[in-house]
Amino acid sequence: MQRYYAGILAVGMLGGAVGLGQAQTSGPTSAQTSGTYQAKFPGDPARSDSEAQALGYTRVVLRAEREYKKRHDKYTESLEELAGTASFTKRMAHSTDRGDYTASYRIHKDGFVFTMTPKRMDSEHRSFYSEEDYVIHADDQKAADLNSPKIK
Repeated sequence: MQRYYAGILAVGMLGGAVGLGQAQTSGPTSAQTSGTYQAKFPGDPARSDSEAQALGYTRVVLRAEREYKKRHDKYTESLEELAGTASFTKRMAHSTDRGDYTASYRIHKDGFVFTMTPKRMDSEHRSFYSEEDYVIHADDQKAADLNSPKIK
């Protein structure tokens, strides 16, 4: 029995060593070394990994809000109330600190406003704004608002 386990262990270690050798020889791509952003999907509007994460979070919030509105004929009062709708989880609602961004959600008479504000605004960290029309607006000069350019 010990030989059996020793054999499995040896095969596993050999496989790990081969995989490590392949990873070490493959090296970084030119995009990784130059620091340019690699689009996550065709038509990706993000300019950096941070923006991609912020936009991904925004899309999940907007999808969940749309679903919530269909079910309850009203918008949620808070992100916490949105938790459990579509793919928006309690964990996602728990913190507004989203890495390089801070999320903000507030309601008003006829809808809601959702923003993602970068901790440092520059060409790779734009601010994002959305409301009940589910369109995402972006701005790299100031806090995004309804008048900021729309993104795809």
